[in-house]
Amino acid sequence: MASSEEAAFLRGDVGVDGEAIEEARDEAQISRAKAIEGLTKNRAYLGREFLTWLLWRSASGDPIANVDGESVTTLLVGDVVLRGLAGEATELAVKGHTSAYAEIVRIAIDRGLLVHRARLRIQHGEQVFEVTVDAEQLDFRSANLPALLREEEDDRITERLWLTERLGSLVDGLWEAFAKVRTTRRWQKTEVPALKAWLLE
Repeated sequence: MASSEEAAFLRGDVGVDGEAIEEARDEAQISRAKAIEGLTKNRAYLGREFLTWLLWRSASGDPIANVDGESVTTLLVGDVVLRGLAGEATELAVKGHTSAYAEIVRIAIDRGLLVHRARLRIQHGEQVFEVTVDAEQLDFRSANLPALLREEEDDRITERLWLTERLGSLVDGLWEAFAKVRTTRRWQKTEVPALKAWLLE
């Protein structure tokens, strides 16, 4: 192999036979990008179902999950963003402290939009957390932790880390409660009809 051909081979521009492989590499990259896009869309849709389910379940004020022997209740507070895949409107942003429970939100959900981003107030025992959750990857956007009790700076850092982990485990607990229902026949038999009845109240 000439030095220029060898350099092209080492860069991955040509194969062993000296033929260019740029086209094959591009196809692989395109295929991979499509797979990632499809996976992200599926995750986002499931995340939207989760947040919409939380909205419905939280409206009653009843506990939604149980973590470490204590009940977890949730309330959606502040602005909420809803998204859909098709229709006249594919996104709706509603502002206000209790906007998530407004009639316009229920109408939008009934017409095919789902909650895409919401601020959750999560109560676990005496502790109250707030976190903004995005359905795309179930990312946390911002969080308010309960007041710190420790006086020493090192202890306060440790306590803050513990509370951050606790918040993650509470959201995991809510997700598990949703997944237990979503992956069974109960979802279509009882949950969806009850949610639809709530939308029409």
